[in-house]
Amino acid sequence: MATLEAPDLCAAAANLPDFTTEAYKDAYSRINAIVIEGEQEAHDNYISIGTLLPDQADELTKLARMELKHMKGFTACANNLGVTADMPFAKEFFSPLHGNFQKALAEGKVVTCLLIQAILIEAFAISAYHIYIPVADPFARKITEGVVKDEYTHLNYGEVWLKANLESCREELEQANRDNLPLIRRMLDQVANDAAVLHMDKEDLIEDFLIAYQEALTEIGFSTREIARMAAAALVG
Repeated sequence: MATLEAPDLCAAAANLPDFTTEAYKDAYSRINAIVIEGEQEAHDNYISIGTLLPDQADELTKLARMELKHMKGFTACANNLGVTADMPFAKEFFSPLHGNFQKALAEGKVVTCLLIQAILIEAFAISAYHIYIPVADPFARKITEGVVKDEYTHLNYGEVWLKANLESCREELEQANRDNLPLIRRMLDQVANDAAVLHMDKEDLIEDFLIAYQEALTEIGFSTREIARMAAAALVG
C-alpha cells in the first residue's frame, strides 16, 4: 500500500483549515446547519413522495430513515467541534426550494418532487460532500465519507424512476428544471463565503454539482443537446 512521504503529509496538513478558530466555527455553524436541515428536508420529502407513490412507500421510507441517520451524524460533527448549528439560517436557506417542493406536492406533481429531492438536492449534497471531505476534520471526514455512499443510492432511486417514466414526464421535468436549477445556483452563491473559510472553493462546488447533475440527466435518458440546454438554466435568474 502506498504511503505519503513526510513532505506530502506536511503539504496535506497545510491545506487544512484551523478547526479551532472562531472564524472557522462561525462559518461552520452555518454550513453544518445547512447539512443538518438538508437531511431533515430530505427525510420529510421522501416520506411525502411516498404519499404520491404508495406502491413505493416502503422503499421511500427506507431512504428517509437513512437521511435521519445522516442528520444525527452531522449533529455529532458540530458537537465534536463545540459548535451550535445556526438552524434559523438553514431553514431560510432552504425556504425557496422547500416552498417549490410543497407546492408541487400539493398539486400531486411527483415528477417535480422527485427532480427537486432525488436529483437536484442529492446532486447538491454529493458535490458539497466531495469538496468538503479533503478539508474536513478527521471526525467529520469519517462521517461524511459514509454519508456520500448513501446519497448515491438516493440519487439512483430518482434516476431509475424518472428514466422509466421519461416519455410521459419529459415536459414536466424540463419545466421543473427551469423553475428549480436557478435556485441551486443561488444557494451555492449564498454559501460561498462560509465555504471558503472551510477551504471549499465556490467554483469547485459549482463544477462538481453540474457534473453530478448532468450525469443524472444522462442516466435518465436526456441527450447531450438537451442537457446543455437544461444546464443553461443555472445561469438564469
